[in-house]
Amino acid sequence: MDEKAIVVLLLALTFAPRPLFAQQSGPKTQAPAAQTLPASVNPSSYRIGLQDQIKITVFDEPDLSTMYRVDADGFISFPLIGRVSASGLTLSELQQRITTMLAGGFIRNPQVRIEIDEYKSQFVFVIGEVRAPGKIAMKGSTMTLLEALALAGSPTSNASNEVIVVHPSRPTTTVVNAPGADIEGTRITVNRKDLELGKAGQDVLLQDGDIINVPSAQHFYITGMIRNPGTFVLDPGMSVQQAIALAGGLNDRGSDRRIKISRLVNSKFTEVSVELEDKVLAGDTITIAARFF
Repeated sequence: MDEKAIVVLLLALTFAPRPLFAQQSGPKTQAPAAQTLPASVNPSSYRIGLQDQIKITVFDEPDLSTMYRVDADGFISFPLIGRVSASGLTLSELQQRITTMLAGGFIRNPQVRIEIDEYKSQFVFVIGEVRAPGKIAMKGSTMTLLEALALAGSPTSNASNEVIVVHPSRPTTTVVNAPGADIEGTRITVNRKDLELGKAGQDVLLQDGDIINVPSAQHFYITGMIRNPGTFVLDPGMSVQQAIALAGGLNDRGSDRRIKISRLVNSKFTEVSVELEDKVLAGDTITIAARFF
């Protein structure tokens, strides 16, 4: 995936309009209860990239067995044989090249093994409400969502309770047993609270080129006969009943009937009657009425 395409995706994900005061159209598809893990990078097919760190072992030659960094020109500097082109080769191809060069007058019957130590040529991108947004180098063939967020400095106090993962280079997405994640094509939405609490099945295995967006939190307001009136972060799909619970519940005079919401509809604030199971939208003001008796 080239840099231009990555920039376009980042801009689209950051500035795409979000429906703040209307229900999302179309049904959401729930992820199956269990799905297989996305395949890690296959060492036999992975092609070495710039800045990758590789571990080369030459058996019975401890002075030659160490870590080597692929430089900006795609070469490594190897004792005895000098600079060796590595970028673009598979591990087996580089292994064969070094074996052949060592056998050409330096070591009799050399036994060479090559492994990737750090995939510095592979990255994920973390944007939005995190303390250190940007490009994060992967330490292995895969990285978890929780690891990526930690490396990005963790979400800010203004972060939403949802995290969006976009797989731009793959036609399908795979979640590790994530019954709570909804999938829209190549887009996965995960509840951040569940993720941070370590709830089973919420973490996502990332791969090269993935984009993680932590959007700004959306809010709702609650007033009237409630224990803790004020502004609260809106969790996607939150019901009126859950909003009341988040605000500490009804006070001694509060009623769970005749609940009204002031909502922006077609650029105009409208008062609507709601039930406890109805969904709260961003920007709603919930008013809790008093009991008659």
